[in-house]
Amino acid sequence: MKRVLKLIGKIILVLISIRLLHFLIALILTTITVNQNKEHPKETFVYLNTNGVHLDIILPKEKMEESLLKDLKYTQSDQYFSFGWGDENFYLNTLQWKDLTFKNAINALFLKSSTLIHLTKYAEVNPSWIKIELSQQQLSTLHQYLENSFYEDTESKKVILPNKGYAYNDDFYKATGNYTCFFTCNTWVNSAFKKANLKACLWTPFDFGLMDKYSD
Repeated sequence: MKRVLKLIGKIILVLISIRLLHFLIALILTTITVNQNKEHPKETFVYLNTNGVHLDIILPKEKMEESLLKDLKYTQSDQYFSFGWGDENFYLNTLQWKDLTFKNAINALFLKSSTLIHLTKYAEVNPSWIKIELSQQQLSTLHQYLENSFYEDTESKKVILPNKGYAYNDDFYKATGNYTCFFTCNTWVNSAFKKANLKACLWTPFDFGLMDKYSD
Protein backbone atom coordinates (compact mmCIF):
# COMPACT_ATOMS: atom_id res chain seq x y z
CA MET A 1 0.00 0.00 0.00
CA LYS A 2 2.86 2.33 0.86
CA ARG A 3 4.49 1.71 -2.53
CA VAL A 4 1.19 2.37 -4.34
CA LEU A 5 0.71 5.69 -2.53
CA LYS A 6 4.30 6.64 -3.33
CA LEU A 7 3.73 5.85 -7.02
CA ILE A 8 0.50 7.87 -7.06
CA GLY A 9 2.36 10.76 -5.44
CA LYS A 10 5.04 10.65 -8.13
CA ILE A 11 2.43 10.60 -10.91
CA ILE A 12 0.65 13.61 -9.40
CA LEU A 13 3.97 15.45 -9.08
CA VAL A 14 4.82 14.76 -12.72
CA LEU A 15 1.39 15.97 -13.87
CA ILE A 16 1.71 19.15 -11.83
CA SER A 17 5.22 19.74 -13.19
CA ILE A 18 4.03 19.32 -16.79
CA ARG A 19 1.15 21.75 -16.19
CA LEU A 20 3.48 24.31 -14.59
CA LEU A 21 5.96 23.97 -17.46
CA HIS A 22 3.16 24.45 -19.99
CA PHE A 23 1.99 27.56 -18.11
CA LEU A 24 5.48 29.08 -17.93
CA ILE A 25 6.21 28.44 -21.62
CA ALA A 26 2.82 29.93 -22.51
CA LEU A 27 3.58 33.06 -20.49
CA ILE A 28 6.95 33.52 -22.20
CA LEU A 29 5.56 33.02 -25.72
CA THR A 30 2.66 35.35 -24.92
CA THR A 31 5.07 38.21 -24.22
CA ILE A 32 6.85 37.80 -27.57
CA THR A 33 5.22 40.01 -30.21
CA VAL A 34 5.12 39.13 -33.91
CA ASN A 35 4.28 41.52 -36.77
CA GLN A 36 5.00 44.38 -34.37
CA ASN A 37 6.78 46.65 -36.83
CA LYS A 38 4.78 45.88 -39.97
CA GLU A 39 3.20 48.99 -41.44
CA HIS A 40 -0.12 48.68 -43.24
CA PRO A 41 -2.73 51.07 -44.64
CA LYS A 42 -5.47 51.87 -42.14
CA GLU A 43 -8.38 51.47 -44.53
CA THR A 44 -10.94 49.72 -42.34
CA PHE A 45 -11.38 48.29 -38.85
CA VAL A 46 -12.54 45.41 -36.66
CA TYR A 47 -12.89 44.99 -32.91
CA LEU A 48 -11.29 42.71 -30.34
CA ASN A 49 -13.09 41.73 -27.14
CA THR A 50 -12.80 39.39 -24.17
CA ASN A 51 -15.39 38.20 -21.70
CA GLY A 52 -12.62 37.74 -19.15
CA VAL A 53 -11.86 34.22 -20.30
CA HIS A 54 -11.76 34.06 -24.08
CA LEU A 55 -11.41 36.41 -27.03
CA ASP A 56 -13.79 37.28 -29.84
CA ILE A 57 -13.25 38.97 -33.20
CA ILE A 58 -16.02 41.46 -33.96
CA LEU A 59 -16.81 42.65 -37.47
CA PRO A 60 -19.25 45.38 -38.51
CA LYS A 61 -21.92 43.92 -40.75
CA GLU A 62 -21.31 46.60 -43.38
CA LYS A 63 -17.73 45.38 -43.78
CA MET A 64 -18.53 41.68 -43.98
CA GLU A 65 -18.35 39.78 -47.25
CA GLU A 66 -21.52 38.05 -48.46
CA SER A 67 -19.83 34.67 -48.34
CA LEU A 68 -19.28 35.06 -44.59
CA LEU A 69 -22.81 36.34 -43.96
CA LYS A 70 -24.29 33.45 -45.96
CA ASP A 71 -26.37 31.03 -43.83
CA LEU A 72 -25.93 33.09 -40.64
CA LYS A 73 -29.02 33.77 -38.57
CA TYR A 74 -29.50 37.50 -37.90
CA THR A 75 -32.03 40.31 -37.90
CA GLN A 76 -32.18 43.78 -39.43
CA SER A 77 -30.98 45.39 -36.19
CA ASP A 78 -27.89 43.18 -35.90
CA GLN A 79 -24.97 45.39 -36.98
CA TYR A 80 -21.95 43.81 -35.30
CA PHE A 81 -21.02 40.13 -35.46
CA SER A 82 -18.79 38.64 -32.76
CA PHE A 83 -17.00 35.38 -33.61
CA GLY A 84 -15.59 32.99 -31.03
CA TRP A 85 -14.38 29.40 -31.39
CA GLY A 86 -14.07 26.64 -28.82
CA ASP A 87 -14.68 23.16 -27.50
CA GLU A 88 -18.23 21.92 -28.20
CA ASN A 89 -18.78 20.11 -24.92
CA PHE A 90 -17.34 23.00 -22.93
CA TYR A 91 -19.52 25.56 -24.72
CA LEU A 92 -22.76 23.60 -24.32
CA ASN A 93 -22.29 22.10 -20.87
CA THR A 94 -20.27 24.71 -18.98
CA LEU A 95 -22.47 27.78 -19.04
CA GLN A 96 -20.86 29.13 -15.86
CA TRP A 97 -17.66 28.35 -13.96
CA LYS A 98 -19.71 26.48 -11.34
CA ASP A 99 -20.71 24.04 -14.11
CA LEU A 100 -17.09 23.14 -14.83
CA THR A 101 -16.30 19.51 -14.04
CA PHE A 102 -12.92 17.83 -13.85
CA LYS A 103 -13.88 15.54 -16.74
CA ASN A 104 -14.93 18.44 -19.00
CA ALA A 105 -11.74 20.36 -18.24
CA ILE A 106 -9.48 17.35 -18.92
CA ASN A 107 -11.33 16.46 -22.13
CA ALA A 108 -11.13 20.05 -23.41
CA LEU A 109 -7.43 20.45 -22.65
CA PHE A 110 -5.91 17.09 -23.45
CA LEU A 111 -8.20 15.32 -25.93
CA LYS A 112 -8.86 16.46 -29.48
CA SER A 113 -12.50 17.49 -29.35
CA SER A 114 -15.12 18.78 -31.74
CA THR A 115 -15.58 22.53 -31.90
CA LEU A 116 -18.18 25.24 -32.42
CA ILE A 117 -18.29 28.82 -33.63
CA HIS A 118 -20.06 31.05 -31.12
CA LEU A 119 -21.71 33.92 -32.99
CA THR A 120 -23.13 36.84 -31.00
CA LYS A 121 -24.89 39.76 -32.66
CA TYR A 122 -25.07 43.34 -31.39
CA ALA A 123 -26.96 46.45 -32.46
CA GLU A 124 -24.22 48.86 -31.38
CA VAL A 125 -20.59 49.08 -30.32
CA ASN A 126 -19.70 48.26 -26.72
CA PRO A 127 -17.22 50.76 -25.20
CA SER A 128 -15.10 47.89 -23.85
CA TRP A 129 -14.27 46.64 -27.35
CA ILE A 130 -10.84 47.52 -28.71
CA LYS A 131 -10.89 49.02 -32.19
CA ILE A 132 -8.18 47.71 -34.51
CA GLU A 133 -7.39 49.47 -37.77
CA LEU A 134 -6.17 47.37 -40.67
CA SER A 135 -5.93 47.23 -44.43
CA GLN A 136 -8.57 45.86 -46.76
CA GLN A 137 -6.27 42.95 -47.58
CA GLN A 138 -5.88 42.10 -43.92
CA LEU A 139 -9.65 42.21 -43.47
CA SER A 140 -10.03 39.83 -46.43
CA THR A 141 -7.58 37.45 -44.75
CA LEU A 142 -9.62 37.55 -41.54
CA HIS A 143 -12.77 36.87 -43.55
CA GLN A 144 -11.17 33.83 -45.15
CA TYR A 145 -9.94 32.58 -41.77
CA LEU A 146 -13.43 32.89 -40.28
CA GLU A 147 -15.06 31.23 -43.28
CA ASN A 148 -12.64 28.32 -43.11
CA SER A 149 -13.51 27.87 -39.42
CA PHE A 150 -17.16 27.09 -40.21
CA TYR A 151 -18.00 23.48 -40.94
CA GLU A 152 -20.20 23.13 -44.03
CA ASP A 153 -22.54 20.27 -44.87
CA THR A 154 -22.77 18.41 -48.17
CA GLU A 155 -24.70 21.34 -49.62
CA SER A 156 -21.95 23.78 -48.62
CA LYS A 157 -24.11 25.37 -45.92
CA LYS A 158 -23.06 26.44 -42.45
CA VAL A 159 -24.64 24.21 -39.80
CA ILE A 160 -26.44 25.93 -36.92
CA LEU A 161 -27.32 24.17 -33.66
CA PRO A 162 -30.99 25.11 -33.13
CA ASN A 163 -31.94 26.64 -29.76
CA LYS A 164 -28.48 26.19 -28.22
CA GLY A 165 -27.52 29.84 -27.74
CA TYR A 166 -27.18 31.37 -24.28
CA ALA A 167 -29.48 34.33 -25.00
CA TYR A 168 -31.65 35.93 -27.69
CA ASN A 169 -28.68 37.30 -29.67
CA ASP A 170 -26.28 34.37 -30.00
CA ASP A 171 -26.07 31.01 -31.76
CA PHE A 172 -23.67 28.11 -32.17
CA TYR A 173 -22.48 26.71 -35.50
CA LYS A 174 -20.46 23.58 -36.14
CA ALA A 175 -16.79 24.41 -36.68
CA THR A 176 -13.68 22.90 -38.18
CA GLY A 177 -10.58 22.00 -36.22
CA ASN A 178 -9.98 20.47 -32.80
CA TYR A 179 -9.60 22.09 -29.41
CA THR A 180 -6.57 21.09 -27.28
CA CYS A 181 -4.31 22.69 -24.68
CA PHE A 182 -2.08 23.73 -27.59
CA PHE A 183 -4.88 25.25 -29.66
CA THR A 184 -7.48 26.98 -27.52
CA CYS A 185 -10.20 29.56 -28.19
CA ASN A 186 -7.64 32.33 -27.66
CA THR A 187 -5.01 30.60 -29.79
CA TRP A 188 -7.61 30.57 -32.56
CA VAL A 189 -8.04 34.36 -32.40
CA ASN A 190 -4.30 34.95 -32.09
CA SER A 191 -3.70 32.72 -35.13
CA ALA A 192 -6.21 34.77 -37.11
CA PHE A 193 -4.27 37.93 -36.31
CA LYS A 194 -0.96 36.29 -37.22
CA LYS A 195 -2.30 35.15 -40.58
CA ALA A 196 -3.55 38.66 -41.29
CA ASN A 197 -0.11 40.10 -40.47
CA LEU A 198 -1.55 41.95 -37.49
CA LYS A 199 0.33 42.40 -34.24
CA ALA A 200 -0.03 39.18 -32.24
CA CYS A 201 1.59 36.89 -29.69
CA LEU A 202 4.07 34.31 -30.88
CA TRP A 203 1.68 31.81 -29.27
CA THR A 204 -0.82 32.11 -26.45
CA PRO A 205 -3.67 30.22 -24.80
CA PHE A 206 -4.60 33.35 -22.79
CA ASP A 207 -6.91 36.27 -23.56
CA PHE A 208 -4.81 38.98 -21.88
CA GLY A 209 -1.78 38.64 -24.18
CA LEU A 210 -3.49 39.95 -27.30
CA MET A 211 -5.64 42.43 -25.38
CA ASP A 212 -2.56 43.97 -23.76
CA LYS A 213 -0.85 44.42 -27.11
CA TYR A 214 -3.73 46.58 -28.34
CA SER A 215 -4.37 48.43 -25.08
CA ASP A 216 -1.29 50.67 -25.38
